[in-house]
Amino acid sequence: MNAHYTYFLILGASLAGPLLLSFDKKVAYYKKWKYLFPAMLLPALFFLVWDELKTRAGVWSFSEEHITGAKLLSLPVEEVLFFFVVPYCCVFIYECIVCYFPSVKQKKWGRAVLLVMGVFFLIAAVFSYGKAYTFYTSLFNASFIALLFLFQKWFRGFNASAFLISYLVVVIPFLIVNGLLTGIPVVLYNDAENLGFRIFSFLPWPMNNIPFEDIFYGMLLILMNVSLFERLRSKAV
Repeated sequence: MNAHYTYFLILGASLAGPLLLSFDKKVAYYKKWKYLFPAMLLPALFFLVWDELKTRAGVWSFSEEHITGAKLLSLPVEEVLFFFVVPYCCVFIYECIVCYFPSVKQKKWGRAVLLVMGVFFLIAAVFSYGKAYTFYTSLFNASFIALLFLFQKWFRGFNASAFLISYLVVVIPFLIVNGLLTGIPVVLYNDAENLGFRIFSFLPWPMNNIPFEDIFYGMLLILMNVSLFERLRSKAV
């Protein structure tokens, strides 16, 4: 295998299952593409700008050996696709859980838990100032959670309990993909800009090199996508 296609192959393998199962009768994910694809644009733009700035600043970098070399500014084209492929897959899992277990939307604890997490993120941002990956991941999570509470009517389709339960499932394949990206490694982190703590350091390669911050980086990406997806869906009802 040509190693330069490594990142492409990881994305392709991630997308294959959700794409094929998009036509499952009960979930009928393909019927929701009209909400999903517009919802993906703003988060993708936000993350691409963030990614570009931090790549230039040396917060993280990409292995030239494992990418094709095609770039948009400083970002490999595979990294650009990441912000569309991963949300497609993760919102698919969210939608499966909501369709097969509709009672998750009836849980009342989600808003309280999300509010506590927002406070935690704000405190984490204060104490991690100077470590760019940790600081901005915490700050942006706290800020977006604050927006969800401040503009509840605008985000009226968003259900915090359904999101949090789904993310507990979503985080498993998300971390497998990130394990491959950081373990091979396709993406290399500057540990001066993060806590230097690997969440699965006790596991064998490739899962032992995932920065702790990746859990919450992924959470923000999926939280933005799900909340906008639900906003567009509720607006259409």
